[in-house]
Amino acid sequence: MGDAVELEVAGRTVRLSSPDKVFFPERGFTKLDLAQYYMAVGPGILRALRDRPTTLERYPDGVTGEWFFQKRAPKSMPDWIPTAHITFPSGRSADEMCPTEAGAVVWAAQYGTLTFHPWPVRRADVDRPDELRIDLDPQPGTDYADAVRAAHELRAVLDEYGGLRGWPKTSGGRGLHVFVPIEPRWTFTQVRRAAIAVGRELERRMPEHVTIAWWKEERGEKIFLDYNQTARDRTVASAYSVRPRPHAPVSAPLRWEEVDDAEPGDFDLATMPRRFAELGDVHADMDDHAFSLEALLELARRDEHDHGLGDLPYPPEYPKMPGEPKRVQPSRARRERKRETPEGPAAS
Repeated sequence: MGDAVELEVAGRTVRLSSPDKVFFPERGFTKLDLAQYYMAVGPGILRALRDRPTTLERYPDGVTGEWFFQKRAPKSMPDWIPTAHITFPSGRSADEMCPTEAGAVVWAAQYGTLTFHPWPVRRADVDRPDELRIDLDPQPGTDYADAVRAAHELRAVLDEYGGLRGWPKTSGGRGLHVFVPIEPRWTFTQVRRAAIAVGRELERRMPEHVTIAWWKEERGEKIFLDYNQTARDRTVASAYSVRPRPHAPVSAPLRWEEVDDAEPGDFDLATMPRRFAELGDVHADMDDHAFSLEALLELARRDEHDHGLGDLPYPPEYPKMPGEPKRVQPSRARRERKRETPEGPAAS
């Protein structure tokens, strides 16, 4: 697999072992190709990860091999990569890596990291998110074009409720992510509440096309706005992350005027460096903004007060949360109610 090589990454020397190891057999991309990709888009992915606790999605033997999420900072991590102490919903805690320079990204690639999953917080305050992340997830029977349709209406909702501005990117699959930089004033619970309010408003405007139904059996052929991606320890793949699919697609930041005509499959490990060299990071100005959630939280309050629309289910691994409705699949709940209903008198 070739002798180890040393890469110079923004003044930092990073050792790469087995550089010829094939990570994407369908395209022939190697570990060295992966590292060089992250060097090429270094300023962009560092902007997306800087100072954020980051979970690593690792494929040590390439995309066809076994994989795992690494939440705790590896023991082998060099001391020039800082960490942050974060707490999981279970109450357990860990130190996660927080990239502050491009060399940290390439170091992670050395260990087979394809996708980076940063928390929506900075290490200075790990309990108050500074991003509202909206995940528009196409369900069976829908595709990227349907996500685009929802994204345009989402853009209008954000503008109407507080003058918020979102930055769109492909998910690396068929979906779209829209990130909104926010003031780090609110808890995870409050930010999730704002995401639910966005989802309900979008669902009201596009009832045939958008859903926030947590249970798959209730979603239908619609775009699912996954509000639980804003819950603590639920993360979204970063901009410029390589996704673990055979053709090595990447999560591509877009300008709004590009969203309609973009083809998600066109952005991959080979093409993104050329785009980055030409355009730079099209989301470079995100950190210049920080919006307020006041208007969305007021919308959430009105939804609850006027329409009785309270909280929604959390993911299954979460402890029962205050105010959360019963966390049971609707079809199962119906069966249980049927079993509990006493039989009426026998027919005469």
